[in-house]
Amino acid sequence: MTQEQFEREKAYHITLCIARAMFQCGLINEREYKKIDTMMLNKYRPILGSLLR
Repeated sequence: MTQEQFEREKAYHITLCIARAMFQCGLINEREYKKIDTMMLNKYRPILGSLLR
């Protein structure tokens, strides 16, 4: 994994962690969480993140 791939992977997981916390606190619903996930997959193109989804 290159440094660029690692940075994209890290950014994806951090963003999803924040979105998950928002979902658990009731700030967003499941549909919105899934939309954020899809948007971040398209933006960051993580290698592991797409496998773990």
